[in-house]
Amino acid sequence: MFQELEITYLKRLRMILKSNIKWILVLVLAYSFVFNNIYTYKSKYNGNEKIIRGYVLEKKISNNKLVLVVKGKEKIIVKSDKKIDVNYHDQVLVRGYLKEPKNNTIFNLFNYKKYLNRKKICYILKTNNIRIIKKNKNIIFSIKNYLYNRIEKYRTKKYLKIFILGNKDELDYEEKNLYKNLGIIHLLSISGSYISIMLLVLNKLLNKKLIMIFLIFYIVLTGFQISIIRSCSCYLLFILNSKYDLKFNSKEIIMLLGTILLLINPFYLYDIGFLLSFIVSYSLMFFYDLFENKNYIYKSLLISIVSFLSSLPIIVNTNYSINLLSVVYNLFYIPYSVFILYPLSYITFFYPFLDNLYMLFINIFEHVSLYLNNINILTFSVSRIPMFLILIYYYLLFSRNRKIIIMLIIFNFYNYFCFIPKVYFLDVGQGDTSLIRLKNKTLLIDTGGLYNYSNYNNLIMFFRSIGTKKIDYMLISHGDFDHMGEAINLVNNFKVEKVIFNCGEFNDLEKELIKVLDKKKIKYYSCIKELNIDSNKLYFLQTKEYDNENDNSNVIYIEFDGYKFMFMGDAGIDKEKDILEKYNISDIDVLKVGHHGSRTSSGKEFINIINPKYSIISVGKNNRYGHPNKEVLNNLENSKIYRTDQDGSIMFKIKNNKLKIETCSP
Repeated sequence: MFQELEITYLKRLRMILKSNIKWILVLVLAYSFVFNNIYTYKSKYNGNEKIIRGYVLEKKISNNKLVLVVKGKEKIIVKSDKKIDVNYHDQVLVRGYLKEPKNNTIFNLFNYKKYLNRKKICYILKTNNIRIIKKNKNIIFSIKNYLYNRIEKYRTKKYLKIFILGNKDELDYEEKNLYKNLGIIHLLSISGSYISIMLLVLNKLLNKKLIMIFLIFYIVLTGFQISIIRSCSCYLLFILNSKYDLKFNSKEIIMLLGTILLLINPFYLYDIGFLLSFIVSYSLMFFYDLFENKNYIYKSLLISIVSFLSSLPIIVNTNYSINLLSVVYNLFYIPYSVFILYPLSYITFFYPFLDNLYMLFINIFEHVSLYLNNINILTFSVSRIPMFLILIYYYLLFSRNRKIIIMLIIFNFYNYFCFIPKVYFLDVGQGDTSLIRLKNKTLLIDTGGLYNYSNYNNLIMFFRSIGTKKIDYMLISHGDFDHMGEAINLVNNFKVEKVIFNCGEFNDLEKELIKVLDKKKIKYYSCIKELNIDSNKLYFLQTKEYDNENDNSNVIYIEFDGYKFMFMGDAGIDKEKDILEKYNISDIDVLKVGHHGSRTSSGKEFINIINPKYSIISVGKNNRYGHPNKEVLNNLENSKIYRTDQDGSIMFKIKNNKLKIETCSP
């Protein structure tokens, strides 16, 4: 009787869902979007705690540091230079100071603070004082500890963790970026193809009930990763669908599962893994008729094309570039990963003597990837795509409308033309980088001198995100590393038309850049007086040749629609006096302050005469030079001061003859 009643209610629920699932999903998507934009997770800590007690949920070694996720009142990230032998679900006592994570300080880039908040993490604690007060006794975590400790003994541990436990933590930044560039990063997440292989084996060993129990256990074991939740939950829903004859088709099951997960956690809407997993899976089911009765190679090509097209807007707004060759690459990488690397990872885990053989296949995977990454003929930078264009794109895609080709062209050229002047002062730490966009022209004043790959890549990502495909003029104020240290890297990543140096002899850094320019046949000039850019003119305020690199800096003056901008480089007080004697300059709207606010620049007389309305100081947070100097700040007190260490990157744009300002604050 109870079973009949249960089936009746399930069938009624099916009728409601089947006829309305699309609209229910739309409503849930709208709710999730609003939720993400109005709700911020509030911490249960006040931020003043110095002792945190909690259980270890995650652990990894990153940049030779121990990183833990500890669950006390809520989850916090613990970072330590001291490595201790800690296991999952050990209870630990941590002493230190809580700090809030920072927002991105360059426009359009990854926001770490928001990312953590959506995972309900509000604080990071740096310490070397971690004490284990209670060892783990949880059976699931005991199994997880056993697996991790066993895997640690293998040469191939990085990939065993990826394919068995879905853990990519040991991939460094360069490796992740490599696989993103090739369009194969999805193969390093456990998803449908891998779970299908697992189920193929389990079906021969277990009955359906035990398989369902195992999949639930596997979801918990791997830390509730969204791609694994999606793949395993789909199988569970298919079984329920078959058992109770609910007659949901595969597309409806995907929509139903997505709806359920978003209702449970609306933050999933901004999870890249969630978006890619569901959109690609739904697309493959939606276009399944194209794959039927096709030979293996043709079918694989069509699947790769559909996967590429369905994921394209998400990939673009994550990487700001697309690699059209990824469609071809996946024809090799997918079967190689699914049928060789994934099964061999489990076989190697059980038979350690195969570790060297597995390492051979991993080396093939890595070396082929490094080789293919040097092929850039069909790699295009694409600017950030707004939501309304993304919605139009997916409407055309699922309407099978050929006008989607027009959308691809729009994506490629969106933001290529900058119809209003924009000037960016970018946060590059203790260095200088300013970008000017005029219609389809791009001028870069200095390149900064960044010391790690991730920061340097941030600069490239930003340029791509705003539609910069080439740099028409690279203007080097002078040859110090903090002003031109990244010039060669940018020349190697963008088409650069012309480079302009300052007056004086070339130093070693400039000579190294010139070698690259000669090799690439890029024109360069030095000690020029003016530069015409369409209807605008840049003036290089040259006075005389000095005996030091700083005073030989290019000082650049430009006027847009009546607004005056002045870039001082590292020019000192002596050059400032010479500029006042030679040029009649006053009432500057935006001054790029000289030498990062050093006391050797921005003399009181000079500032009083040019009378800047806004002053921009590019300076590193807690820098060892003590910049900006208090006396300089006093000299600039009549202007509105923006500092990159406090305000992040600053953008000025001239719209309707008005100067508008935006910042990207930490």
